[in-house]
Amino acid sequence: MTVECWGMQMIATRTTRERSNRLENMCWRIWHLARKKKQIAWDDARRLAKRQLEREQGRNDADDDLSELSEGEKEKGEANPSESVKDIARINSDMKLWSDDEKPRQLYIVLISMHGLVRGENMELGRDSDTGGQVKYVVELARALASTKGVYRVDLLTRQITSPEVDFSYGEPIEMLSCPSDDSGSCGAYIIRIPCGPPDRYIPKESLWPWIPEFVDGALNHIVSMATVLGEQVNAGKPTWPYVIHGHYADAGEVAALLSGALNVPMVITGHSLGRNKFEQLLKQGRHSKEHINTTYKIIRRIEAEELGLDAAEMVVTSTRQEIEEQWGLYDGFDIKLERKLRIRRRRGVSCLGRYMPRMVVIPPGMDFSYVTAQDSLEGDLKSLIDSDRNQNKRNLPPIWSEIMRFFTNPHKPIILALSRPDPKKNVTTLLKAFGECQPLRELANLTLILGNRDDIGEMSDSSSSVLINTLKLIDKYDLYGQVAYPKHHKQSEVPDIYRLAAKTKGVFINPALVEPFGLTLIEASAYGLPVVATENGGPVDILKVLHNGLLVDPHDEKAIADALLKLVAGKNLWTECRKNGLKNIHRFSWPEHCRNYLSHIEHCRNRHPTTRLEIAPIPEEPMSESLKGMEDLSLRFSIEGDYKLNGELDATNKQKKLIEAITQMAPSNGNARVTYTPGRRQMLFVIATDCYSFNGQPTETFQEIIKNVMKAGGQSLGMGRIGFVLATSSSLQEIMEALRCCEVKIEDFDAIICNSGGDMYYPWRDMVADVDYEAHVDYRWPGENVRSMVMRLARTEDGAEDDIKEYIKASSSRCYSYSIKPGVKTRKVYELRQRLRMRGLRCNIVYTHAASRLNVTPLFASRTQALRYLSVRWGIDLSKMVVFVGGRGDTDYEDLLAGLHKTIIIRGSVEYGSEKLLHSEESFKREDAVPQGSSSICFVEENYEAADISAALVSMGIK
Repeated sequence: MTVECWGMQMIATRTTRERSNRLENMCWRIWHLARKKKQIAWDDARRLAKRQLEREQGRNDADDDLSELSEGEKEKGEANPSESVKDIARINSDMKLWSDDEKPRQLYIVLISMHGLVRGENMELGRDSDTGGQVKYVVELARALASTKGVYRVDLLTRQITSPEVDFSYGEPIEMLSCPSDDSGSCGAYIIRIPCGPPDRYIPKESLWPWIPEFVDGALNHIVSMATVLGEQVNAGKPTWPYVIHGHYADAGEVAALLSGALNVPMVITGHSLGRNKFEQLLKQGRHSKEHINTTYKIIRRIEAEELGLDAAEMVVTSTRQEIEEQWGLYDGFDIKLERKLRIRRRRGVSCLGRYMPRMVVIPPGMDFSYVTAQDSLEGDLKSLIDSDRNQNKRNLPPIWSEIMRFFTNPHKPIILALSRPDPKKNVTTLLKAFGECQPLRELANLTLILGNRDDIGEMSDSSSSVLINTLKLIDKYDLYGQVAYPKHHKQSEVPDIYRLAAKTKGVFINPALVEPFGLTLIEASAYGLPVVATENGGPVDILKVLHNGLLVDPHDEKAIADALLKLVAGKNLWTECRKNGLKNIHRFSWPEHCRNYLSHIEHCRNRHPTTRLEIAPIPEEPMSESLKGMEDLSLRFSIEGDYKLNGELDATNKQKKLIEAITQMAPSNGNARVTYTPGRRQMLFVIATDCYSFNGQPTETFQEIIKNVMKAGGQSLGMGRIGFVLATSSSLQEIMEALRCCEVKIEDFDAIICNSGGDMYYPWRDMVADVDYEAHVDYRWPGENVRSMVMRLARTEDGAEDDIKEYIKASSSRCYSYSIKPGVKTRKVYELRQRLRMRGLRCNIVYTHAASRLNVTPLFASRTQALRYLSVRWGIDLSKMVVFVGGRGDTDYEDLLAGLHKTIIIRGSVEYGSEKLLHSEESFKREDAVPQGSSSICFVEENYEAADISAALVSMGIK
């Protein structure tokens, strides 16, 4: 007994000690988390303060420069200090409204929505966070535009997915969205699915970034093909280029920007939701560090894509003014005050000194009201559903009605309807708490939660399953059984029936989201006669100003939510008034109205865009001199009996050699022996882009060796006549000619020379004449002399000396300003310098080169990769027929050369000194977010880069 007591005492003591230890550990954890949260908040505050200071400095620099030229403008700005940003959204008096009565137009419009599951029918909205309202919006926009007079064809580009995880329809290359009538003058709207990334995997949008160049190249091939076909149909054989390319969300915005630069056509972006706003909100919560947020959401990569969209966009379509002020206003590339000043200067015909800001316009999303039957009786069907013998009468009623009504003990009560995906941002748990805490509301109404589709909560994503589990816990906590419906499944086609059911019960629709960028569901609900309660943060503010059919609430205030719902459910007169107002004003959100505003704004913006368009070089009949160029090694054999006459009598013994010589001489000789050269006859292009420099930035002998061996390998693999060679480098033309002076390969052996980091292009077969079309192509938004001196000041660090960076006149050109960097000095990295230029309204491409001893500044879309896309279009050579040779490292544009449809051969050991140390900073994204890992399009050649090794690499990639 004593032993047992002693044992029990020991157990009790140990249990007490363990409990104390656990409590102490928990206290330490809480203290550590609180300290970590404070540190995150402190770091975030410092970062924001520093960035705000930099933005103010950028704005002041721009103001100083702009004020020097126009005092009259300054006086006007001071005379109207109270003019609000809402003027940005207005259609200007000088803007011509889109009219169906004008001369017939046959426009080709390209929309891009890259991520998620996109199809025209039975959309799986809510299946995951990537397949939401944006999918529905872009599909309906494509259909609406295609039915607008003057629009000939609309293509909606998205990613092709052949994964067994999803329906086979997402792997179909083409899907028709609208079939036009014979007399409509249109060929309709189509979903075009572009292969991108691993075809057998469904990739979430956070992981799609490395595959964007591949999508761009595939989209470019499609657009060029379609422009050619449409040109034959409606444009007398000339290519019909897109009237506009419109990117939706950050990923598609980057795609649209690169396509716009490659084709020189206007580009528009719609953000839908913005990365910088999300980043700031997550940091304010203090739960996760900046590094953790970036790792999870790839948020910095997303922000850079949005910044590039601002660089390239003629227009940014927003849903609300709040989106302009509080979201786009956070970006380096947009400043409301500077945009307004530049707009005034353009109207007055005053120079903007190379600065540019995109135009922000508010165009609310449209809705198809053709199938809306809001005016039907508020009794009728519902009475049939809930009367005593409803089983006999419900067979003709929508099945979803029964699915919802089965949850309710008293189905006669009005329905409070919430419809969203199960996302914490949608704030459904606060709505449940408000409903559960308010007894009068529970007595008067039922609550219906349509939260996407689910089979097993345990198999859903963490955020979705968390919302649904908390929902079930709150229903149990407040004992809401019989008062809350939460069906597992619904079809997209059943959503109108859900709205109708809520309207028939004289219910209310609620959107309690923490922040709602627009609020399309509010418009849908209003079209069916439902009054609404909505969050006061975001788009609903503007919607309710137009519709006057509901109440705004603080989404964090449970009592305010309950009071607003109770006010509408209990107040019959207010409910009726809101219903009438909504139905009366809903036409202002129709798709025809949206399309008219949309096309009017685009037409106005196009007036500022250059009119030059790419021409696809015709491929003339192939001269025999070229066709025979690579055939001398094949011991050409002809069966020629007796004598053969060609430019005189030929002896049969010399027939083979003389025949080749005679046919070769058929090309006209007028002082330019290569004038008839046509690059479109090439079957492939080999692009040599190895950045071989010594530690002091001088070209090395390796550069010459690689050129010689690549050309030799190409001739061995396919024959010299079938391959064209392009040299792509950051050096000037004079430096290239100097480097090739002692090389076995002559500069005339190249089809094109891309130099100055893509700023200039020359054709040796045209006596080394510069491509003036390319100069005009990349010239748009080039600040020119206005950025020349500013780069030196902005590239220096705070403690840098004035002579750290000097302009290198010898290597500069009209489209590339080169700067030499003193050895050993620190300069701002690419991300930081580009950021500072954007803050001043200057849009440029920044490249550090020559082993970080030189800085090249070129026009926004003058780059080596964009130059290759330009040649692909001009010469009619598919990008998949290009092979790019690079080293294991290189200039700061090196990563851009690795991704895309082209094949890449990395020659290891060929580049000893690169410039990559000046590319990424702590504030920029990482290499893995830009370059696909394990891509089958990338092959390696080890340090021994002889012709045989290169030939073996070509064979391994199927090039033989």
